[in-house]
Amino acid sequence: MRMRKKKRCAERLEACSDYIINHSSELEKKPYVLEIGCGKGGFIVEAAQREPDIPFLAMERVPDVLVVAAEKVKALGLSNVKLILGDASRLFDFIGEGEITRIYLNFSDPWPKKKHYKRRLTYRGFLEQYKRALVPGGEIRMKTDNSTLFEFSLEEFSACGFKLHSLTRDLHASEFAADNIITEYEENFLSKGETIKHVVAVLPKSGSGN
Repeated sequence: MRMRKKKRCAERLEACSDYIINHSSELEKKPYVLEIGCGKGGFIVEAAQREPDIPFLAMERVPDVLVVAAEKVKALGLSNVKLILGDASRLFDFIGEGEITRIYLNFSDPWPKKKHYKRRLTYRGFLEQYKRALVPGGEIRMKTDNSTLFEFSLEEFSACGFKLHSLTRDLHASEFAADNIITEYEENFLSKGETIKHVVAVLPKSGSGN
């Protein structure tokens, strides 16, 4: 679904500039939690409120979407959230290596055509970048409604050396549902009777099989 153009988008983003990172040089050196593809910001806002002592980053490539998230963060005065207008392929324009403890991939574009598989955010080309960004023992938490993307991702995670935990093909019927933050996409899929797939992919610490 295509996002409608927002009126005065550039002006509104500028009004939220205190919350937006344009380059890695603007970021303090500390471990962050990162959401790639934050959409309208519902998830990141809830996560940041649940863990006020954790610094969060939220990345979104579409300005007309990011502005909605930015305005939510600003309205709540969330000091532990910074936003990034950018694409995951340019991740290291905004962060340094070993600065991320946790990455969230919530309902990423499944790119269903086989010829587009390299665009999926769980394709091994992206996963190798995430490995550089993560601290040892860091993790990727993924949710999707798309079975094809999920099975593809499990294979890619394993091929890149991640260990799989908390794996379920029906999140809301599982033991992991209690701590789940429901996104807008998730509500929509649930209303249609879709099951939500979930996995945590952990980057082993050096010399460890865990």
